Amino acid sequence: MSNQLEFAEWVPFSLPQVFAFFSNPQNLPRIMPAVTQTRIERLHLVPPPLPEHSSTGPQAAGIGTVIETSFRLFPFLPLRAPWIALITEFERNHYFADIQQKGPFKRWHHRHEFMEETRQGIRGTLVRDVIEYEFGLGPLEALANSFLIEPKMRTMFAQRQKALPALLS
Repeated sequence: MSNQLEFAEWVPFSLPQVFAFFSNPQNLPRIMPAVTQTRIERLHLVPPPLPEHSSTGPQAAGIGTVIETSFRLFPFLPLRAPWIALITEFERNHYFADIQQKGPFKRWHHRHEFMEETRQGIRGTLVRDVIEYEFGLGPLEALANSFLIEPKMRTMFAQRQKALPALLS
């Protein structure tokens, strides 16, 4: 059974700045809740092609990048869970997507979308996350998703929304 969640947040920062922040894998631990103690264990960075008029750029994770992280599933236990993500799509200042190669889900596809948007006369960026996932629990999937997985993901993204303006400043 496949599940889908969408999250959107607007921030008063330029599209290139917001995209550069999110596409740099070194920022991943910074946007995760502190209680997870997320850390990057290994990174195989495949930079995307540079824009026409640029000789240097941020450490963006292009197609083929593999990000190996670990995190605590339960803050009161010292056990860490692995997560290996592969970047499968990338269009600078528009979107990128990752799939889980190893981790707690049977299937995971996360598309990060970015759109310039003006609100109340302020130019900013709409950050949209579309996540399709399956836990692989068969008939218990819907129950586990309703009471455990979805609430945990909603809490995680709510924490990110609160922290993001300070991280981008």
